[in-house]
Amino acid sequence: MTTTAAGPGLTRVEGPAKVTGNAVYAYEQDAAQPLHLRGVGATIARGRVRAVHTDAAAAVPGVVAVLTPDTAPRLGGEAGAEQSVLQSAVVHHRGQYVAAVLAETPEAAREAADAVVVDYDAEPATTAFDPDSAEAYTPEVVVAFPPDTSTGDPDAAFDAAAVRVEATYTTPIEFHHPMEPHTTVARWDGEHVTLFEASQSVWDARRQIAALFGIGDDGVTVVSPHVGGGFGTKGTLHAGSVLTALAARAVPGRSVKLALSRREMTDTTGYRPATVQRLRLGAGTDGRLVSVSHDVVESGARMAEFGEPTAVISRHLYAAEHRRTSHRVVPLDLSTPTYMRAPGEAPGSFGAESAMDELAVALGIDPVELRIRNEPDADPDTGRPFSSRNLVACLRRGADRFGWAGRDPRPRTRLVDGWWHGTGVAAAFFPSFAMPGSAAGIRYDAGAPGGAPGRYRVDIAAADIGQGARTVLTLVAAEALGVPASQVDLNLGDTGLPHATMAGGSAGTASWATAIVEAADRFRDKWGTDPDDGSEADGVAGHNPAMAEYAMGAHGAHFVEVAVHADTGEIRVPRMLGVFAAGRILNPLTARSQFLGGMVWGLSMALHEEGVVDPGRGHVVNHDLAGYHVAANADVGDIDAEWVEEDDPHVNPVGAKGIGEIGIVGVAAAVANAAHHATGVRVRSLPITLEHFLGD
Repeated sequence: MTTTAAGPGLTRVEGPAKVTGNAVYAYEQDAAQPLHLRGVGATIARGRVRAVHTDAAAAVPGVVAVLTPDTAPRLGGEAGAEQSVLQSAVVHHRGQYVAAVLAETPEAAREAADAVVVDYDAEPATTAFDPDSAEAYTPEVVVAFPPDTSTGDPDAAFDAAAVRVEATYTTPIEFHHPMEPHTTVARWDGEHVTLFEASQSVWDARRQIAALFGIGDDGVTVVSPHVGGGFGTKGTLHAGSVLTALAARAVPGRSVKLALSRREMTDTTGYRPATVQRLRLGAGTDGRLVSVSHDVVESGARMAEFGEPTAVISRHLYAAEHRRTSHRVVPLDLSTPTYMRAPGEAPGSFGAESAMDELAVALGIDPVELRIRNEPDADPDTGRPFSSRNLVACLRRGADRFGWAGRDPRPRTRLVDGWWHGTGVAAAFFPSFAMPGSAAGIRYDAGAPGGAPGRYRVDIAAADIGQGARTVLTLVAAEALGVPASQVDLNLGDTGLPHATMAGGSAGTASWATAIVEAADRFRDKWGTDPDDGSEADGVAGHNPAMAEYAMGAHGAHFVEVAVHADTGEIRVPRMLGVFAAGRILNPLTARSQFLGGMVWGLSMALHEEGVVDPGRGHVVNHDLAGYHVAANADVGDIDAEWVEEDDPHVNPVGAKGIGEIGIVGVAAAVANAAHHATGVRVRSLPITLEHFLGD
């Protein structure tokens, strides 16, 4: 395994196409005389469809077909409840598709969908999250991790500890809301279907569609050249994608187009579940932890299981002899939660790092120093040595840059022009890994004699969801081939290209770069530095045996200044700084954008984001961007990110750790900790709003 030198900065390869509007997204793909699809969502949270009245809808000019559970084509393979669209009369949640309209224009499709009348036999439903519910159960897994872990006797150690902190922290349902909604264009030609899909993994989408319709993988083509954000929600096929392929099955030879509304996205494309986290930290008077317990109850769905790995972060951050983490899920009659940027670590860090701040206050120890004192020598969960870990360096560098040394530890001591000011810190962690199985192909085109230098075509079905994959993989290929980046043409986002794993888990670059480096090594071994026209080679990313020998992860530290108005409770964030240790930074320009983007996500989580479900009817009340607020420029004054140098030869051939998610982890806790320092009020529930600071 080889490690390469630090990468140069390169502006986005696809930047000009995007800013000029020439980048073609899924919904914009050419389709001759397409039909437009509109779904009809259930208006009950649980029950059955008794009848669907379609006469008025079918009479709308331009309507081609109205699909119901009785008339829709059948799926030929196995499907879970979420993807069994229009296959039965059972209603699992409000907003579930119970009918759909195909029409020549989007306007006709919408008018006809509004004209469909559905009769239901409603059943009692539970849509309000109650952490004390008798239905709470232990999930099989939380994403890919065991739900519960225990070492020693954490309860006895807590009871015997000199200093103890016990508190409960809550986070709400949160939605992804990428700028590009979920979109699909589908067309069947005989037994072959082509999908233009906003997807984080075209090969996974291909496998899912093939399995659902009972056809071979070769019967499915998925194309996704540009994706306007994903954050986990586009990592799997949701009901709208299946509905589009199903509707296209009813009109073979014609393309069918669907773009979800924001309301449909909140109803059908997943979300981060709500969590209630009970933290118990026990420490000696020197601040060293002896007991850590992180017990979580979170919302789920009755129709399918999803466990958020909320407490997993507490398995890795700090040393303690006695430890416990646990997860319980309360099934609700809602749609199914799914992966959302930093699943587990984002909500879990709010509880874990808020509790560490409370412990620092109880001990009278600086919160940065407390974290440094509890730095482990090896991974607390597995006992493996770290491939590299520079959390302490991030904390010290951030404290130095932020001016932490001059901080008065007492809360509510700095009033400036009617605003209470305070500062807070939180640590960040996200696991680093690579998924085996990605493949890449390289072909050389010599061009005309005496003309421009030859070009290297690199093919891999990776996904660029805005993170800059095109750019960074171009750099990786150029470096591995020993040629300028200007001679490399990268092709991705198509199942006609070599297999690639998902853009997810901050593992995309590590997984795809490994395949590209392997292909480049083979190319140079076979053809040298002066290849002939048409020379080619391929490579496949294998399993990294070092993953079983070392604990691998990216780390960081967030420093935040908060101002809270003394009279109104309004909260502002004048300053944010993130310092990260994430292996080799392949492209500083796009890396900084990813770090800052994650930090803004964390700020949005801290101050605004909250999905509100009507407990009586099960619908999302704030189902659009008018009611579901996200962070904007006015929410932060100065924001900056930097990284410490980190050489890690074990993680992958390019020495890179994922950076797409580490930026969000810990931000909400840092904001809450700073708010406590500013006001003396400890906020243990998100989002942090002015009501938290107003007296009775």
